[in-house]
Amino acid sequence: MNKVLLALFLFTCINLTAQSDFRIMFYNVENLFDTVSNPEKEDDDFTPGGFMNWTPWKYWEKQRNITRVITAVGGMHSPALIGLCEVENDSVLYDLTRRSPLRTQQYEFIITDSPDRRGINVALLYQRHQFNLLEHNEYEITFSNRNARPTRNILHAVGRIVNGDTLDVFVCHFPSRWSGQRETEPLRMEAAALLRQKVDSLFIIRQSANIVIMGDFNDYPNDRSMAQTLGAGRINNRPDSRALYNMFLHRMRERNFGTYKFQGQWGTIDHFIVSGNLLKNNHSTRVKDREAHIFKADFLFEPDETHGGRKPFRTNLGPRYIGGFSDHLPIFMDLIISR
Repeated sequence: MNKVLLALFLFTCINLTAQSDFRIMFYNVENLFDTVSNPEKEDDDFTPGGFMNWTPWKYWEKQRNITRVITAVGGMHSPALIGLCEVENDSVLYDLTRRSPLRTQQYEFIITDSPDRRGINVALLYQRHQFNLLEHNEYEITFSNRNARPTRNILHAVGRIVNGDTLDVFVCHFPSRWSGQRETEPLRMEAAALLRQKVDSLFIIRQSANIVIMGDFNDYPNDRSMAQTLGAGRINNRPDSRALYNMFLHRMRERNFGTYKFQGQWGTIDHFIVSGNLLKNNHSTRVKDREAHIFKADFLFEPDETHGGRKPFRTNLGPRYIGGFSDHLPIFMDLIISR
């Protein structure tokens, strides 16, 4: 009996050491601007004399708040990858990763150089000991409507993880609904078409493509840009290696489920989308429990006095600084990496 127990104990220890969790996080941080005017961009509101009265103190408080969120999402282990949107430039990321309390986590970063008029971009933070960056690219979205406002580029990073698998990571921030959902939907569909084109090219050149797409898509999982153009479907028991799956589509009907609250209604516009390989139980790299999560720590909320319940505790309400975190909630998921 003792030999049997010892064998079981050794098997458990070997199994635990052969697997590790790899946390991925995405967060729309709501206007992480520095305090310096860029003459080529419409960022004057976020200067000390601008509409938002964006002072160095507010800027550094914003950096500390973002650090607090990332640390809380990481828990005992820092996220290996962090996708961010609404970040202005590499200067604010340098301050976040080198001059804020986050510096102890040793993140490197890459960021797009987008034609967005306000100067906001998407970025990826990564820990080199968990994600060996091999290459990265960005893809500019061009619209058939020449009068459409330029938007954020799509960021694509390719890296090797500790078991030798290659991971393709896309970070996105699709055009907003600023002039109405119906009027702006064609823009998001064109953005999704470009993203789908890049994904299909990976399915051709990689025998086993491990793809993670994350971002603020400004559409819900069942909207046309996501479900039809991008083709991100519902998780099922027999995932197709060459298909995409939206990690939140099956939770659409849950009450008060979402990352963003608009006119009193919660909705999910921040998503994780993965290729079918990452949902297979026998794959060397796979999504833990086939689940993604919205991070809902109490400190991220404030009372919603207009509509009832709670809402995200944001940094600014119009020009009024209220000192919160973001108008979005962060999302995260874990990969199990078998060695």
